[in-house]
Amino acid sequence: MTADVTAAVPDLRHAAPALAVAIDETALPADVPAAQWDRALTGPLVDYLRRPGKELRGRLAAIAWQLAGGRGPIPAAIPLAIEALHAGSLIVDDVQDDAAVRRGGPALHVVAGVPLAINTGNWLYFWALEQLAGIDVDPRAGCAMHRLAVKTLLDCHQGQALDLAVRVFDLEAARVPAVVAAVTRGKSAALMAMAAQLPAIAAGAAPAVIEALGGLGAGLGTGLQMLDDLGGLAKARRAKGLEDLRGGRATWPWAWLAEKGDQLAYARLQHRARAATDDAELEHVAELLYAEVESIGRGRARAALAGALARAHDGDSDHPALVGLAADVHLLESSYG
Repeated sequence: MTADVTAAVPDLRHAAPALAVAIDETALPADVPAAQWDRALTGPLVDYLRRPGKELRGRLAAIAWQLAGGRGPIPAAIPLAIEALHAGSLIVDDVQDDAAVRRGGPALHVVAGVPLAINTGNWLYFWALEQLAGIDVDPRAGCAMHRLAVKTLLDCHQGQALDLAVRVFDLEAARVPAVVAAVTRGKSAALMAMAAQLPAIAAGAAPAVIEALGGLGAGLGTGLQMLDDLGGLAKARRAKGLEDLRGGRATWPWAWLAEKGDQLAYARLQHRARAATDDAELEHVAELLYAEVESIGRGRARAALAGALARAHDGDSDHPALVGLAADVHLLESSYG
């Protein structure tokens, strides 16, 4: 990637409010009263989207646009579509996990009910695809963007299927790391890779550049998922960790514990987690698991993040756009606990 970055990287860390505005301004059939659309779709959704989030995907898209040689500002529809796909996945994920809270407020299904929440999450997928279809690019690039978005949705659903169905208690320890990696690859890594590749395709970048930016996104998605799983065991975000332990989710801490090779320690913690009858016991399991893997986990996450950034520009870590992204990643590391 040899494009020069002569302008400041646009700050898209407030992409969620921009998405809320875009959804609020979406034209819906006028033969139905606006109040009915507000009740059925846009009202609860716009309120939900106004909540602040990390929004790294929109930021990554803007940086990838510049790294790929895009001229002028990134087409607004690209980060909006990416954030819409992510928001839709969160809404559906919360229903499937029976999670009550998202970004400091009630999950959408708590506010609007499960049927409307599922419909709204799915609607966001198609709204995003329509946004991508409206971007003024070469028709071949437009087809490639659409294919990438559909492939990413397919990968994410396959990863989610594993996440929902596979329980770490039912796996041999030796198989846990591969399963956890597959879940991450199909969900977090795939979505972040798409966020970096869609702008590159729109900018007309060479296949090698598109592939390299996909590696950047996938590496960032993997590292951040590791931090998310590990941070869920820390006291500040323990509720997330307890939810994962209670459900027997195949997460990175279990993978790291399995990789340590102490079969007795692994079996004991697995038994305690499976047999736990209340949150107090799960809290103790979380503390023990966190103590066992914190050091290795932080090392693996930082290595994934650093490796992604280093590979993104042939090792040119001084590239202005990547410097800004590295600063964002550093802040995110702290936010995960």
